Amino acid sequence: MRDMRTGKRGLGRSCGAAVVVLAVLAGAAACSKSGAGSSGADAGAGSGGSATGAGKEAPAVTIQGDISFNDANLAKLDAALKTALAGKDLSKLDEAMVVNVSVDYWNAGKAGFNKALADLGVKGTYQAPANGRLDQQLSIIQTLRGQGITGLSVSAIDPTAIKAPISSANKAGIPVLAIDSPLPPEDGAALYLGTPNYQAGQKAGEAMKQALGGKGQVVVLVGSLTASNAVERIQGFEDALKGTDIKVVQKLSDNMDASKALSNAQTAIQTNPNVNGLYGVYSYDGPSAGQAVQAAGKTGKVKVISDDSDPQTLKFVQSGVIQATVLQQPYQQGYTGAYLLAALKVLGKDATLALVKPYLESDGTTLSSGVGLVTQANLADYQAKLTELGIG
Repeated sequence: MRDMRTGKRGLGRSCGAAVVVLAVLAGAAACSKSGAGSSGADAGAGSGGSATGAGKEAPAVTIQGDISFNDANLAKLDAALKTALAGKDLSKLDEAMVVNVSVDYWNAGKAGFNKALADLGVKGTYQAPANGRLDQQLSIIQTLRGQGITGLSVSAIDPTAIKAPISSANKAGIPVLAIDSPLPPEDGAALYLGTPNYQAGQKAGEAMKQALGGKGQVVVLVGSLTASNAVERIQGFEDALKGTDIKVVQKLSDNMDASKALSNAQTAIQTNPNVNGLYGVYSYDGPSAGQAVQAAGKTGKVKVISDDSDPQTLKFVQSGVIQATVLQQPYQQGYTGAYLLAALKVLGKDATLALVKPYLESDGTTLSSGVGLVTQANLADYQAKLTELGIG
């Protein structure tokens, strides 16, 4: 994730492209429903099944995949925003998208943002702190403010530290959109566009429950134990495991350092032989878990559920090292985010939120970019979808 990192694909479209993209979506959704099935990664895995009869293992579990996300609704919203902005003077807009760390996950977000800027015909800047450091992110935002940006979308590393910069931006008439990681209302962001993180965590928990057959010990690998998206995901994950004999025995923070994540995963499975599940929350945590499991010779014995679609994650899904990965739509966060920043600045907050309202989640503040799940069974369909969108 991001931070997911922050972190793993949406649909860039101007008015004319919307129809084409919707057609792609319909095909992709159909593939998802028909292609999802048993993840071959579970076949023959000893730790998830129970003995039946003369030492026979139970049939491999089925983890149901889905790659429909929330693309159809966001395509409609993008078209509505484009119509509302038609004929308006956008020549003075200069938008910024600032994410939480420079990782592969955000390449799709950057692509979506740049595509939207081109469709809108406005200027903009994408920035990412190289090492996911808070001081770097705050410095980037300060510099961009000095350069005269007119709108900011941000995946905040820390919800407390970002409060003052958002307040300052609002006072200067610069709208701020939270992406990837939601912010508390008192921080002052106009809206949250991103993954319903609790739902994403639940999906990961359900997949782990199926992979382990309802029994085992799990270690959570995460970039931050305080970032709101991570907190919500872990809560959803743990809630999905309630009523089973699966216990989360450790939550290990790596401070957005992939090498530390690998070390954490290696230590977890070396020091506790009862650990048979790893949940990687940030985009690089899945590959780190996969490397540790593979190196220990425990492929299929220690189940891995990850977040996001880091290229190495997808390779591990294909080879059976990772049983499933929960996906976000960073492309959409970039694309629709750019349109929202333009609308917030030009149309005003009230008019923009009126257009957005029909597409909000039940909490009234979240504009979902959707949650997907990829297993061996629907991996090819997902990769085909990325290729269709030009980000594969």
